[in-house]
Amino acid sequence: PAPSTSASAPPAGLRVPCSTSTPFPQELAGPAPLRDLDGSPVWVASALFNDGSAVHPCKIARGRVKISYGGVERDHEGRYDILPITDDMEWVPAGYGELPKGRRPVEGGFESNGGHLYHALATIDGVQVPGKTGSHLA
Repeated sequence: PAPSTSASAPPAGLRVPCSTSTPFPQELAGPAPLRDLDGSPVWVASALFNDGSAVHPCKIARGRVKISYGGVERDHEGRYDILPITDDMEWVPAGYGELPKGRRPVEGGFESNGGHLYHALATIDGVQVPGKTGSHLA
């Protein structure tokens, strides 16, 4: 599923630019929209690949930026943008890379081949985990 935003927000949502080389901006990030299995806070974000080839939806948990890539969570170093989840957004059910009809997904980034990526949630072992979706991932 992908979050939708009101018509006033840009397609990628309102972002807080950050870097792993600076402290996490708690006051700008707002409250964590999700919790990990141990109850620790989890934020939704997008990680910018250092070579500029791609931007992927990611999560921030336990002080680390994590990208799901190739079926594995990988640590990210460098630029990332937090997506504060606002009252104008909601998570809606979707599947198989399809975008929900009548909804506007929040753009999370793009693949190196130009494929669009959107923010999504998956439930793993009863925990909602931020991730990505796109029609090419179905």
